[in-house]
Amino acid sequence: MNAIELCAGAGGQALGLEMAGINHTALIEIDKDACNTLRSNRPQWNIFQEDLKSIDAKQFKNVDIICGGVPCQPFSIAGQQKGNNDERDLFPEAIRFVKDLKPSAFFFENVRGFAGKIFDDYRASLINSLVDLGYYVEWNVIEAADYGVPQLRPRFIMVGKKNGAVPFPWPKPILKKKFVNEVISDLIYKNKWNGFFEWEKRANKIAPTIVGGSKKHGGPDLGPTRAKKQWAELGVDGSGIANDAPAFDFNGIPKLTNQMVARIQGFPDEWIFSGGKTTVYRQIGNAFPPPVAYKVVSELLKWMRIDSSNKPSYEPIQMSLIS
Repeated sequence: MNAIELCAGAGGQALGLEMAGINHTALIEIDKDACNTLRSNRPQWNIFQEDLKSIDAKQFKNVDIICGGVPCQPFSIAGQQKGNNDERDLFPEAIRFVKDLKPSAFFFENVRGFAGKIFDDYRASLINSLVDLGYYVEWNVIEAADYGVPQLRPRFIMVGKKNGAVPFPWPKPILKKKFVNEVISDLIYKNKWNGFFEWEKRANKIAPTIVGGSKKHGGPDLGPTRAKKQWAELGVDGSGIANDAPAFDFNGIPKLTNQMVARIQGFPDEWIFSGGKTTVYRQIGNAFPPPVAYKVVSELLKWMRIDSSNKPSYEPIQMSLIS
C-alpha cells in the first residue's frame, strides 16, 4: 500500500502508517523544522517542503491512501474557530488531492472542535463533496487515551473508501489505560530527584491535552489556565518546558522536558526533533500520536479489503460523540 500524507508535521501520523506496513509515496509539509525532523529520522522518505496549495497532486502515481492532519487552528477554541474563513483551513486542498488522485481510501484527523455544531454546515459540505466523488464517508471523535497514550486527547477522525458502503470498523479501546507516571518515571528520576516518589503517586493519572499552539503565540507551555491546573494536580508545572530533569535537591513542582512530552504523545525515544526548544515543543504538541494513527490505519487496511456491490451512501454515518 502506498500513501501520501498532507501536512505531515513532525511525523506522528507517518510513524503510525509505517508501523502498519504502509509505504510513503510523499509527505508534504511547509514547516522547515518539521521537514528537517522527517529527513533526519527517515532520509529515505520523499519529503516536499512546500505550501500544499502550490503542489500539483497529479504528479503522484499509484496512491492507495491519502491521509493527513490539516491545520487544526481554524477549528480550535484557541484559534477562535473561524473555520473556512481562516486562511489556515486546508480541507479544500485535501479534497482536491482526493479528486485528482482517486485513492482507494482516505483518513483525515483534526481537533474535536471540528465535530461541533458551529461547523455542521461546513462539515456537511466537505463530506458531500467527497460523496460526490464516489466515496462512502464516516466520521467519529475518538480518545487517544483509549489506545495507549497517557493523555486526554480527543480527535476528530474522518475516513472514506471508494468500493462500497461498508461500515468502518472503529478500533476497540484497550482494556488498561496508561498513566503519566508509567510512561515518564525514568526520565523524571534521571538525576535521582529526592522528591520523585511523592511525585510518582501524584502522577498516577492520565494527562490533559498537550497543546502545541501556533507561531502566532509565544513560547512553549502546556496550555491555558485550566490545563495548567490539571497539570499541577499531576505534580507538573505547566508554565514552560525544562531543559533537563529535576536535580537531586530540587524543591517544588518540576516542568516536563520535550523528551517527556514526546513520550506522552507516544513518540519513540529514538525519534529526534530538529530546531530550538520552542519549535520542537510545537512539533510534538501538534502531532497526531503514533499509537493512535497505527490503530486507526490498521482498521482502515482491513476496511479496504472489504468489497461491496452497494453504491456509496449519500448519508454519511455520524458516530456518537464522546461526552
